[in-house]
Amino acid sequence: MKRITTFVSMAALLAAVLPLSPAMAAPPGDVGDLVGARGSSGESALQSRGYRIAKQNGLTNYWWNSAKDQCIRVVTYNGRYDAIDSASDGDCGHGGGGGTAAAAVAGVAAIGLIAALASHKKSHNDSSAQHDSEYERGYNDGLYGGDYDRNDSEAYHSGYSAGEAERDNRLASNSHIVRGAPAAAQRACARRGDDYQNVPAGSSVPVSVYPQGSDRYEIIVASGHYRARCTVTGNGNVIAMDPY
Repeated sequence: MKRITTFVSMAALLAAVLPLSPAMAAPPGDVGDLVGARGSSGESALQSRGYRIAKQNGLTNYWWNSAKDQCIRVVTYNGRYDAIDSASDGDCGHGGGGGTAAAAVAGVAAIGLIAALASHKKSHNDSSAQHDSEYERGYNDGLYGGDYDRNDSEAYHSGYSAGEAERDNRLASNSHIVRGAPAAAQRACARRGDDYQNVPAGSSVPVSVYPQGSDRYEIIVASGHYRARCTVTGNGNVIAMDPY
């Protein structure tokens, strides 16, 4: 597992960090029955109900229903629909951002940017002020669902990709699936994720939960693009942390 070494002087950014505001999201009534469906059958069902794919980003896809002016976010895991949540119109490219997405990513820009920029610098050995500025602009555009500037630099592109990953992580961490796990278990795995990937405190978040029985849970923890599998008890005792 590749470790990330972080040492970035960004006092102004750190001062801006705010607590994460949970975004209460649940599947809209017309698609709630598709949670757990296989991806192929789920796609057919969504299309038959008036949804069309609006944006694809790895395992997270956004679907738009023009008849209802409704955007939903679908997270796939192991070939099945793991979570379906309401999303803002902006997530599907209609209207402005805000709403669910804005609440979910509030206050995480500084922490996520520090970890992402440090990792990028380590890989590219580029520490110029202009490079950092372009990376930061791309990161914020990706994090807040801004339009992608196709004519910009490699640093902007890398930042945008990292920002999108952080956005998806934060949205997934606020899904009803994750909120079903005990808070103590979530916090313990998130802290262990920070240590495991050597990233600033608060960088890692739980993005999926699988109850194992006997008060044990398997929690998938995301630290930017990296994933780890955390086995934990309901009271927060971490049993194992493995690459994912």
